[in-house]
Amino acid sequence: MNYKIPGVAVALVSMLCGMPVALAQRGAADRIWTGGPVLTMNDAAMRAEAVATKGGRIVAVGSKADVMKLQGPKTTVVDLGGRAMLPGFVDAHGHVVFGGLQALSANMLPPPDGQVRDIASLQRTLREWAAANAETVKSVNLIVGFGYDNAQLAERRDPTRDELDAVSKDVPVFVVHQSGHIGALNSKALEVIGVNAQSTDPAGGIIRRRAGSSEPDGVLEESAFFAAAQKLLGQLGAGGLKAFAKAGSELWARFGYTTAQEGRSDPTVYGVLRGVADAGGFKIDVAAYPDVLIDRDFIAKNVTPGYRNRLRIAGAKLTIDGSAPGFTAWRDRPYYKPVGNYPPGYVGYPAVKNEQVLDAVEWAYTNGVQIIVHANGEAASDLLIAAHQSSLARHGPGDRRHVLIHGTFLREDQVESYGKLGVIPSLFPMHTFYWGDWHRDQTAGPVLAEDISPTGWAVQRGMRFTSHHDAPVAFPDSMRVLDATVTRRSRSGDIIGPRQRVDVITALKAMTIWPAYQHREEAAKGSIEVGKLADFVILSADPTAVEPDSLDQIKVTETIKEGVAVFTLTPAEQRKADLMLRPDSGGGNAFERFLAAGARHQDAMQLLPFARAAALRAGITGSAGPDPSCSIRYADVLIATMLAGGR
Repeated sequence: MNYKIPGVAVALVSMLCGMPVALAQRGAADRIWTGGPVLTMNDAAMRAEAVATKGGRIVAVGSKADVMKLQGPKTTVVDLGGRAMLPGFVDAHGHVVFGGLQALSANMLPPPDGQVRDIASLQRTLREWAAANAETVKSVNLIVGFGYDNAQLAERRDPTRDELDAVSKDVPVFVVHQSGHIGALNSKALEVIGVNAQSTDPAGGIIRRRAGSSEPDGVLEESAFFAAAQKLLGQLGAGGLKAFAKAGSELWARFGYTTAQEGRSDPTVYGVLRGVADAGGFKIDVAAYPDVLIDRDFIAKNVTPGYRNRLRIAGAKLTIDGSAPGFTAWRDRPYYKPVGNYPPGYVGYPAVKNEQVLDAVEWAYTNGVQIIVHANGEAASDLLIAAHQSSLARHGPGDRRHVLIHGTFLREDQVESYGKLGVIPSLFPMHTFYWGDWHRDQTAGPVLAEDISPTGWAVQRGMRFTSHHDAPVAFPDSMRVLDATVTRRSRSGDIIGPRQRVDVITALKAMTIWPAYQHREEAAKGSIEVGKLADFVILSADPTAVEPDSLDQIKVTETIKEGVAVFTLTPAEQRKADLMLRPDSGGGNAFERFLAAGARHQDAMQLLPFARAAALRAGITGSAGPDPSCSIRYADVLIATMLAGGR
């Protein structure tokens, strides 16, 4: 589907909103939804009883009596059965390509988060996952699982090659330990990566052997494991990346997203995305943001306001610093209690030079290109604000909609400055759940942790903000995003910053109409209004009618893109979801741990030998702390390896 989002559409929508009967004279609707609460995200009429669509657009919203006037002999009337209809969620920031690997991985977690309690159940889960994803297995020729824990298996050991051969002798099988530092491979996978009895242990790694033999038993540790991961994923090539991108978009749709984001790409990765799009592989829209420091001429030539086959380049991406939990965000004050070998007064560091930030922002203003900028620490935001102030003074006011990505550590005066500059804060309230306890105890301290991801300050100033998941750093679970934005409840149950909590409707706007505005697509998306695209999500319950502490238990039962269901929660899909890797009940993410461990291991292997052992030990024990930025960095490494064909 190709469409543009013209500015005049806003005026057209305004004229049509109150005229369902007049529109009825133009023809019957294709579908009418009724029988459940409709939350429109339109302040002028936040609730409705029914919605009608025709040709992928909304033609009526309002009372059931009025909307049913559009019913014709061929109109399908859908009974919501008490379920809630909302606008389709718009991804404010995520990485859909490598989120696809998470979608294409079997859940190896122990109960209650998975079904793997012994070797037999591990084998059974892999077989069932392979059967449920037969098309994907055939396409990529690989079966992958994450999260098994030898300490939780009845046998109290890792699975061997022989036991994984019982899953498949023809398709490589690769399962990753919950630590992210160890993996087990079947014989076919060992053959693919070239590990055999003659192979020697690499520096910083171990190839475990069969008892009394030099033959590998299938379990690889550290350097041996990470080398295997890169070879196995690398041999998938560009075709594998296409499979990941398609699976990622399907995962996003599973959680109600009708627009996804590839939050940092380059011309080569965009070429992969374009191949998927032009082959009809995307059922939802994907907005890509290539890195401004790689090829800005490519961005300027290809940025477009409309989608072609559900894909467009929407702007440019810049990264100023690193991770808040990982102590690599660039702060204006020392970290509270950093875990690791840090000097006194350590404040993190920038990932780029000041001049690069000033130049990139100026280029965006000069060329009329939206730039989204990763800045986690206060010092990073100080630099970004200065860059915007400089360019704004040179170019004057305008509707540019540049974006701050993350903003974990922000001062209140910085939120004020972003508001005056017209910069949209795309915040990451899920930090309060996944890393809230860590921020309280280690990065920021109990006082400053209260204001991480400060959505409340934005609301007090009447600012639009958006909430994102940053998958694969976290899981693209829309209800977890909603829950974190409303409750700010950590894994331990602590409330991290009650004054920064917002109400449910505000949190939903930050997932619908406000990210649509962020993407310059509010004329077509983000609310249920006449004239807009028929992009909807159907939830099992009305989020405004349940206890806030149960928001994360609401399920997405259907996702509709331009009037067509792109995901329906059938029993088969529920079973597929049960088999799919996802965070455990405590918020742990085995896939993210693998990516972060890979990045740290890469860093350690670049050190001199006398420092390498200590660095590897820190990585093994996890004493360096969680580091989401590492996840994206290692994902980039794996993507580059795949594009190079495993070399």
